[in-house]
Amino acid sequence: MIKRPFLLAAATLLAIVSPAMVGFVSAQQQPKPPAPKFLPMPQSAQRLPAQDGDKAYAAYQLGLYREAMQEAEARVKTNPKDGAAFTLMGELYAKGFGVKPDLTKAAQNFQKAAAAGDAQGQYALAMLKLEGKGVPKDESAAKTLLESSAAKVPAASYALGLMLLTDGKPDSDRRAVTLFQDAALRGDADAQYGLAVLYKEGRGVPKSPSDAALWMGRAALSKNVAAETEYGIMLFNGEGVGRNEQAAAAMFRRAAEKNGAVAQNRLARLYFAGRGVRRDLVQGAKWAILSSAQGLKDPWLDDAMRELTPGERRQAEEAVQRFLSP
Repeated sequence: MIKRPFLLAAATLLAIVSPAMVGFVSAQQQPKPPAPKFLPMPQSAQRLPAQDGDKAYAAYQLGLYREAMQEAEARVKTNPKDGAAFTLMGELYAKGFGVKPDLTKAAQNFQKAAAAGDAQGQYALAMLKLEGKGVPKDESAAKTLLESSAAKVPAASYALGLMLLTDGKPDSDRRAVTLFQDAALRGDADAQYGLAVLYKEGRGVPKSPSDAALWMGRAALSKNVAAETEYGIMLFNGEGVGRNEQAAAAMFRRAAEKNGAVAQNRLARLYFAGRGVRRDLVQGAKWAILSSAQGLKDPWLDDAMRELTPGERRQAEEAVQRFLSP
């Protein structure tokens, strides 16, 4: 995944308002949406075989990366303007799937795909140009590519919205909201999360806790880890949605199982306090240890950990090892 350097990571830990757990503070230190994923290849892989039985993308889906490369190479020899094949080759080089990772070769293939009019290739090349990886950094050219691909690639619409949020122009926030809405309605989880953040903060759109909760919930259902954490906080506090501590705990668990550090911290507190879940010191300690290992310091949990007996601590450490084992 290529990340935008000027965007802060979502889900930075803030203090919880009180040891008594009256409510959780939002996990965002500054509410800026996360960077878009590098290339949503599963969308291409699902689209092409459904239309023409594409062997190259089918092989990609099955994890047969060398076969996918061979199929794609054969296609471009037959048709030098096969944009979808060039996009697939670029993705394989970018990720190092079946070949040695090579962003220069990835960019070259994305360039050929973009020239052939393939929207996925245009989006992928834009993301490389934004970072200056494999090609010279060129935000202006990247923006043009995103504008060309946004109608077909939801992630491009979202990425374009992110660029607008940083340009400082008077109307940019409102235009970013429109782009986020477009991508969100087409199922892009990052855009759904980003739109929820904008509604929550009233940026480019009137502040609306209920709309924020609606889109945060949709992003959470789409398995966006940051959204699962934030929606859990909303459920716990009853912010824009009915208060439900059990549902909040379930959301935190979903994100915690994906190694979301903030969710692990929140879930640990719930287990120690017996809120939304049955009180369980071993489970609380397990999630506390995991979140702490990722750098989240929490004096409240440190004090709670002192309640553990040597046996309970040992059980918690064993649970941590099982979680970390492949």
